[in-house]
Amino acid sequence: MLMQSYNRTKLLLLAIISLPLITIAQTKTAIDRKVDSVLRLMTLEEKVGQMNQYSDDGLVTGIATQDNAKDQQIKDGKLGSLLNVKGAATTRRVQQVAMQSRLKIPLLFGLDVVHGYKTTFPLPLAEAASWDLTAIENAARIAAVEAAASGIHWSFAPMVDIGRDPRWGRVMEGAGEDTYLGSLIAYARVKGFQGKKLGDTDAVMACVKHFAAYGAAVGGRDYNSVDMSDRMLWETYLPPFKAALDAGAATFMNSFNDLNGIPATASSYLQRDILKNKWKFNGFVVSDWGSVGEMVPHGFAADNKDAALLAVKGGSDMDMESRAYIQNLAQLVKENKVNIALIDDAVRRILRKKFELGLFDDPYKFSNEAREKAALNNPAHEKAAREMAAKSIVLLKNEKQILPISKQTKKIAFIGPLVKEVKQNLGFWSIEMPDDSSYIVSQWQGMVNKLGGDAQLLYAKGCGIEDSSRAGFAEAINIAMQADVVVMSIGERRDMSGEAKSRAHIRIPGVQEELVKAIHATGKPLVVMINAGRPLVFDWIADNVPSVMYTWWLGSQAGNAIADVLFGDYNPSGKLPMTFPRTEGQIPIYYNYFNTGRPAKDDNDKNYRSAYIDLSLYPKYEFGYGLSYTSFEYSNLKLSKKLMKATESITVTIDIKNTGKYAGEEVVQLYLRDKVGSVVRPVKELKDFKKLMLQPGETKTVSFVLNKEKLSFYNAQLQWVAEPGEFDIMIGASSADIKATEKLQLVR
Repeated sequence: MLMQSYNRTKLLLLAIISLPLITIAQTKTAIDRKVDSVLRLMTLEEKVGQMNQYSDDGLVTGIATQDNAKDQQIKDGKLGSLLNVKGAATTRRVQQVAMQSRLKIPLLFGLDVVHGYKTTFPLPLAEAASWDLTAIENAARIAAVEAAASGIHWSFAPMVDIGRDPRWGRVMEGAGEDTYLGSLIAYARVKGFQGKKLGDTDAVMACVKHFAAYGAAVGGRDYNSVDMSDRMLWETYLPPFKAALDAGAATFMNSFNDLNGIPATASSYLQRDILKNKWKFNGFVVSDWGSVGEMVPHGFAADNKDAALLAVKGGSDMDMESRAYIQNLAQLVKENKVNIALIDDAVRRILRKKFELGLFDDPYKFSNEAREKAALNNPAHEKAAREMAAKSIVLLKNEKQILPISKQTKKIAFIGPLVKEVKQNLGFWSIEMPDDSSYIVSQWQGMVNKLGGDAQLLYAKGCGIEDSSRAGFAEAINIAMQADVVVMSIGERRDMSGEAKSRAHIRIPGVQEELVKAIHATGKPLVVMINAGRPLVFDWIADNVPSVMYTWWLGSQAGNAIADVLFGDYNPSGKLPMTFPRTEGQIPIYYNYFNTGRPAKDDNDKNYRSAYIDLSLYPKYEFGYGLSYTSFEYSNLKLSKKLMKATESITVTIDIKNTGKYAGEEVVQLYLRDKVGSVVRPVKELKDFKKLMLQPGETKTVSFVLNKEKLSFYNAQLQWVAEPGEFDIMIGASSADIKATEKLQLVR
């Protein structure tokens, strides 16, 4: 009966539109004609309704606004999108309400599918540590398959903000500090979410956020101001957004911050001049949660009506949760304060995506319970999550070759507050399935799965994550004394890194480090695993514990992946995507800084130099750092030519040999330095990398191509130029561990 009623309604709408309904496979021009046909039928209030987005009250990502009249607003055409509605049955029910509206315009359903849906992958920052673009794209692909099968049309991801301050909790959601790596990952994630084309029932719209420069929030405080030069904006912070757009990103989200005094939500420079005009973006821009209304406390808008005026003129097409548009835009048009052309442009952009998704043809096409059940129970997804998690682990230290642990070890003590935790492994922004955590593999369970009954596993919690109590220390020491090797799992709670989780002190919380010291004093072989969503400060552990692994938060297959690495079934290959400071006093700290007129040569060179008199210049672990169970030798660096014209390209080659006894992957990193420029250039910049697998004793030649594009930068006039001069070409295992250097001359 429902489908009969819907079909009659659809036929009526088609007759009114007077065009045959087309699918996504047809031309964009045809879709635009259909969009215009619908637009002509809409009242001003219905147009504004398409620009209005609410959250479902059942799952809230920010400050909830209760509204018991949502169904009626949907029927009245005053709502174009909902976020936090999920599940095939639920989205179908809500979409049925939209089909009772006058024009039967379907709703868009959005959700923060940031690092997985049911199958939870590592935090985005952890995935970035894999430096594996294919695996990262596949993780987003699987997240899209599961989300789309559950009725979701739109993921509020990827976040592509460059993050150089680990105090900012949202670094966990991005790809780290480097523009080049971040741009490649942004491209991969958009491709993963959107699949072959929008409208396929295994794809969702990507939403690139936060536009722009949110990662440079002053003091690492979420929602805070950003102040920077246009050249810094264009050179460091905008490229990942452009890469995401080049990948076909359907939507953008503006950011909470003001940029140089203008809230991004009202910035015509960002949203109109750059995004829609210069970059020719034809999707739509959604505000971040309540950011339109938040321009009032910013001191930029007098009230919500003023905020609506400023936001729509600035280029924000959809208002998420502030009610500013739905309550004020129609009146602003009637008062001739907002040109109807701005409204029409925003609504066209939104309707175009609904047509591209195929929702006018079938508003329920993504709400298929059978497909949902199959997608959420696909064993291949678990396998991919396990592999991604293993690739994301970074081996920081293995001084006494304790790792990998022999499977013949008789007694293993597993100690720490995170050993038996289950949901903690999901990290921030996970979409928890109601009353079901059986699919999440704890670290303890992963160890049990790996060893079976071949070794005796001993357990002690030792302390809580944030507790000050040391009551469990004695038991933990006793357990450690019985073991042949001790593995400890410590770190943050899952919700200590993420939105609104800025931390002034990024130390390991509570008395966990004291517990490590107590276990270390037993003299037993010791491995410490650190679980976190950001770089932490843990100098004593780094200096004294023989084996240290950074395990981030690895998702629903965390336990199995960790066991794979601990016992050598996977040789760790992760490299840090952010610099790890020695202490908070070094922040912000990043590898590609500008040199000064008085650079310090080393930590002893502090007299009238750019240095600290009480602290090292150098980080604890640099960008690109990460060890393996094997070793690699770099040799025979060659440039195909050492003089290059701007119209030419050159090939850079280097030989990499596995000199250890384990097969392993190495991330070979190419950096360059422009020695003299019309503006000061960084001391080094990542410009390429290759990840390759080598068997013991095997040698491979790695090739890179350098061209004008990779030698270019924004000059003082914001022109993208490559200036003639000398360049250092550096190849190494990290930004600090440079193995070989050559010089290149760019000539006219």
